[in-house]
Amino acid sequence: MEHLIQHFRKDEQIFIEKVIGWQREVEDRFAPKLTDFLDPRERFIVSSIIGQQNDLQVLTSGGFQEPERQRLFICPSYFEPTTEDFQISFFSINYPTKFVQLKHPDILGALLSLGIGRSKYGDIRIEGDVIQFAVAGEVQDYILANLTSIGKSKVKLEQITAKEQLITLTEEWFEHSYTVSSMRLDVILATVVNISRQKSQSLIKAGKVKVNWTVREDTSFEVQEGDVISARGYGRIKVMMTEGRTKKDKIRLQVGRLEQK
Repeated sequence: MEHLIQHFRKDEQIFIEKVIGWQREVEDRFAPKLTDFLDPRERFIVSSIIGQQNDLQVLTSGGFQEPERQRLFICPSYFEPTTEDFQISFFSINYPTKFVQLKHPDILGALLSLGIGRSKYGDIRIEGDVIQFAVAGEVQDYILANLTSIGKSKVKLEQITAKEQLITLTEEWFEHSYTVSSMRLDVILATVVNISRQKSQSLIKAGKVKVNWTVREDTSFEVQEGDVISARGYGRIKVMMTEGRTKKDKIRLQVGRLEQK
């Protein structure tokens, strides 16, 4: 296990230990383990650790088509889970669309204000005036009873039971090549989104930049191949691969930028 752990960052150690605990729990009890909603980086860690075990399998579901946040079902290889085993519920938010426009931060803020952690919520999807979100089934009744307003707007939740009613988003990564002087977060962000280094540093220090879905406020944070960077107001980028160095010793990067259709 040590040879696996050394490939991850030190601040991911706590989550890695949690994953090892899940693995042992399933192995010892011969019973499945359902996780909360995990982001893609967390799922990568789980598959890197538990995916090595032939007697276990890891299945995922976030309910929506191509969901970013998903629950994992860790179980013995002979187990055949159903959709219901993932315990995911879906709600649409009805609100006075003529007078107010709700955005993703508004909705997430209202959900978190209920005292339930982010891990109990899946994707939040918006298409025009239609807003939907996924939630862990074990907290659905509490949310249904307590989410009555978002900001100053009164809202009413309606549970979605037909999967064909769920919003479908199409995302596509467009790749571009860049050269950077270092793999520092502020350098890569400034180069790829075409802003000044000073502006890049201000965004990072203000907590508006995430790497692998975790806020990073250290401008010198070392970015690695495969990392996903998101900056508020500038979208999302992914370091696809490093391609060596130029004659002037700059690093060649292949970077993807995410666009929604």
